[in-house]
Amino acid sequence: MASEPVARAVAEEVGRWGSMKQTGVSLRYMMEFGSRPTERNLLLSAQFLQKELPIRIARRALELESLPFGLSRKPAILKVILGEWSVNKVRDWYLDSFRDIRYFPEVRNRNDELAFTQMIKMIKVRHNNVVPTMALGVQQLKNEQCRTRKIPTGFDEIHEFLDRFYMSRIGIRMLIGQHVALHDPDPEPGVIGLINTELSPIQVAQAASEDARSICLREYGSAPEIDIYGDPTFTFPYVASHLHLMLFELVKNSLRAVQERYMNSDKDVPPVRIIVADGAEDVTIKVSDEGGGIPRSGLPRIFTYLYSTAKNPPDMDCPSEGVTMAGYGYGLPISRLYARYFGGDLQIISMEGYGIPVLHFLSDFQPM
Repeated sequence: MASEPVARAVAEEVGRWGSMKQTGVSLRYMMEFGSRPTERNLLLSAQFLQKELPIRIARRALELESLPFGLSRKPAILKVILGEWSVNKVRDWYLDSFRDIRYFPEVRNRNDELAFTQMIKMIKVRHNNVVPTMALGVQQLKNEQCRTRKIPTGFDEIHEFLDRFYMSRIGIRMLIGQHVALHDPDPEPGVIGLINTELSPIQVAQAASEDARSICLREYGSAPEIDIYGDPTFTFPYVASHLHLMLFELVKNSLRAVQERYMNSDKDVPPVRIIVADGAEDVTIKVSDEGGGIPRSGLPRIFTYLYSTAKNPPDMDCPSEGVTMAGYGYGLPISRLYARYFGGDLQIISMEGYGIPVLHFLSDFQPM
């Protein structure tokens, strides 16, 4: 265990780095820089990350010290991780990562860069469970303070914090993932790091739909069909994993709504529809269903972290390792953050008694 002077010195350094200004990196710049993954460019990338990552990580550690409504004391965030894990809370994961980067020798040559790359790969793995762990803490908070449908005044502070926290996490993982992926000795044609310069949204929609239907089949024994419309030859530059995550979440929600509405009905089950449109400035993906929609009173809450339409959410003390159809209440707000990360957005329009058209706007090249 660290001595008090050492702990105080680390805390002071975290405070100092957390007050620094972070540097935005655009999708366009990542593409242009990553198109030439020479040893020199990889070295420059590592040197940039050695200075940039501590700023972003320190900011999150500082915020985790002062969460509103006692959120930092929730058992799910402070729970001891069994086995060989030595950290016992999300904040400690960030502090450990901050120390790893700050105490790493200055990156000066290729050997340094390769060692640094391995280190940040481990940091990325360390933070894999941050989102579900935080979600459990928020749900426990919800169980304590949201006994009625009305969210008490002041919870906006929690939503704002979580939006900042998760958006920053997306940025950190994007920076690390892009640098690591540039070391791939045999990248696919048109792929620069994590960015597919010729990404087919139709193909991603098909893959996300298949994954979502498999989950629905596992949960209910059947699943509605999914119809996809759009130009199969259309491509645009984007991060495939981001688009897949967003579409998977949206399609999964639509499948669940339709399945639960028609599971005891003699009527034909209507399909979920996905439409991909290429505009002059934006790519728009519309996901729509006939699952009955959401009451008007519920619409303001669908992008909060304290709301879920699931009738039987997962056990808050036993997080599932697999993907569930619904329950934790962070799928939509997280998906919107992914859409916004590169300048897009996600909007939902509900027609109560009919279904939900989900208008998913994607822009690109915005710095974050």
